[in-house]
Amino acid sequence: MFAILNVIAPIFALMALGYGAVRFKFYPQDGIKALIAFVNNFATPCLLFRSILTGDFRAAFNIGIIGPFYLGAFACFIIAIFIGLKLFRNTPGEAVSAGFAATFSNTVLIGLPIMQRAYGDAAIPIVLSIIGIHGAVLMTTAMMTMEMARRDGSPLGPAILGALKRIGTNPLIWGIAAGIISVFAGVTLIEPVDAFLRIISQAVVPVALFGIGGALNEYRLSESWAQALVASIIKLMVHPTIAYILMVPILHIDISIARYGIVLAAMPAGINTYVFATYYNRGVNIAANAVLIGTIASAITVSFWLFVFSP
Repeated sequence: MFAILNVIAPIFALMALGYGAVRFKFYPQDGIKALIAFVNNFATPCLLFRSILTGDFRAAFNIGIIGPFYLGAFACFIIAIFIGLKLFRNTPGEAVSAGFAATFSNTVLIGLPIMQRAYGDAAIPIVLSIIGIHGAVLMTTAMMTMEMARRDGSPLGPAILGALKRIGTNPLIWGIAAGIISVFAGVTLIEPVDAFLRIISQAVVPVALFGIGGALNEYRLSESWAQALVASIIKLMVHPTIAYILMVPILHIDISIARYGIVLAAMPAGINTYVFATYYNRGVNIAANAVLIGTIASAITVSFWLFVFSP
């Protein structure tokens, strides 16, 4: 248990520092968006590129881990939409936003730091193989579902093109693509370039955690807290449970490797769930509350999953 606290405590202490700094006016709220933009647009793409180029890229793409992670995500998407429609009487668009909040993991700002600290460099190639297609797969699925669900939606074709455009202009995808191309081209990093990438990559963990902590100041509990709590439970507990069942009892993946995908599935809803809801103006309060509730609750639930899969 003390080993788990040693992993979790610094992570959430950095988030608390970010929250407190903004809450008590030691750091400007407007600066948080710039920090997160730096992580997403510069530091993480460099980390992805260097990790793919210097790691065992071919071994990282383990379909026995990637498949169950995304099958679990799709199952949670459907479950949360069904609950939204039947239990909370959502409109179709609101139900899709709630489903996305129960599906889309904060793999970069929270997941990557926790996985790196908990399992070290051995976990990073597999973690990055999941992160690499995370936004592309889940955001495209949610956008197409939303376009089909809302009555005033535009034709599906433009929605698909819009989703593909978002994917193509995503710097995270650029970092992954550059790394894959460099692997097959046999590129070797010279020392100044490698040093540059290593230095900027080291900024991901502290900046991301400080940034997500500061961003929590933007969210307040509203009348939609009950549905957000349900979405958070699905995200934090149901998703990793489904991933575990598929990976270990069914596919017989070694638990020492499977836990990388299972624990990553236990991460809370990412900020993109709120961005998605505001873009379509559907279920905004649900998404905002899910980010707030899920991030705070994950201090307990992630500790639970780390304990379950500790050596």
